[in-house]
Amino acid sequence: MNKAQLATLKFFSLLFLLPGLAGLIVSAMVSTHYLGTLPKGPVPAEMRMTPRNIHGIVVYQTAEEDRKLNLMEYSSVGVFVLGLGLGLVYLEQWSAERTREAEEEGELAEYLG
Repeated sequence: MNKAQLATLKFFSLLFLLPGLAGLIVSAMVSTHYLGTLPKGPVPAEMRMTPRNIHGIVVYQTAEEDRKLNLMEYSSVGVFVLGLGLGLVYLEQWSAERTREAEEEGELAEYLG
């Protein structure tokens, strides 16, 4: 794998890692906000009947709030894991490239020395 391909792989790894991490942070902030503002018991008049366990405390939200937060959490995890996978492939390829360069330098040193 040449240097341009390695740079592209690193770019795409960061392209997925950083937004995935940002999404996880935002979803954690939304959960914390829900913990402070949503009722601790069901409120049928407001359609807040869907439970969510946040740090051991159950709050009740609407089905739409639950769907949006689940979508945010799961998509953020997916994007982050994709970036993590690409990052691991990048590190493996980078390491193989460095090893190959070191072996070539060693062979050259033996030939010259």
